[in-house]
Amino acid sequence: MQYETMGTAARVSRVGQGSWYVDAGDWNQAIAAFRAGLDAGMNHIDTAEMYGDGDAETLIGQALRGRRDQAFLVSKVLPYNASRQGVIKACEASLKRLGTDRLDMYLLHWPGRVPLEETFAAFEQLRRDGKILQWGVSNFDAQWLQEAYDIVGPDRIACNQVLYHLNERAIEHSVLPWCHEHGVRVVAYSPFGHDDFPDPDSEGGALLEEIGSAYGATPRQVALAFLLRKRDVFVIPKSSTAEHTQENAAAGDLTLSAEHLDELDRYFAQGPEPVYLPML
Repeated sequence: MQYETMGTAARVSRVGQGSWYVDAGDWNQAIAAFRAGLDAGMNHIDTAEMYGDGDAETLIGQALRGRRDQAFLVSKVLPYNASRQGVIKACEASLKRLGTDRLDMYLLHWPGRVPLEETFAAFEQLRRDGKILQWGVSNFDAQWLQEAYDIVGPDRIACNQVLYHLNERAIEHSVLPWCHEHGVRVVAYSPFGHDDFPDPDSEGGALLEEIGSAYGATPRQVALAFLLRKRDVFVIPKSSTAEHTQENAAAGDLTLSAEHLDELDRYFAQGPEPVYLPML
């Protein structure tokens, strides 16, 4: 497994564990999957108050019983809860569901109507109180990132969590360069897409299979390794089974050759920069 710094955290797994919709399946199986991820070195665990109206946080809290200190735990506040007092209340509710006294990272889920100054002031209060160790943002384009940076300055925004997968590379135009320049880590959610991973019978699927065969790797491991080619990037694929979690974890040890990266870059083209940053 590869690890990198993220803000003040010294060792965060570049392949993490997402939790969107994980509460909709078998909870015992999902809990076993998260624990298998920890066993494989995937300490980066992501969730949000929005996921299952908090059920995903409850599930993760159960998975982390007795193992909380092994995890780099991230959650997110919804923009309509992002007022000064709303953030405090939402964070305390997330902590209760997760069964912990602190979050390693707390994110604003996407920009909303509450002024960023108010949200960030609440984040700083939570940080001073020890309820969060650091904070970041999610679904912020370069313009929003610059606005946030102008408010708080350097060394405050630890990461930006955004949609990023082989068929959706919009962040490579402006977001990735901005984050690289300002020392903000990028966390890719839905790194396999949302029910649109290349079918094995498609040309893209065949390419992933062919490249994977050169490394004894699966197509999904190849897809993750392509996103991880830049050290600024982390990925948080969701898995509901221990088997798939272990498959994801192995991508953290896969480095693709320049030739294979070029092949993937050509086939899964970046495309033009969209007017609005894509998000789910």
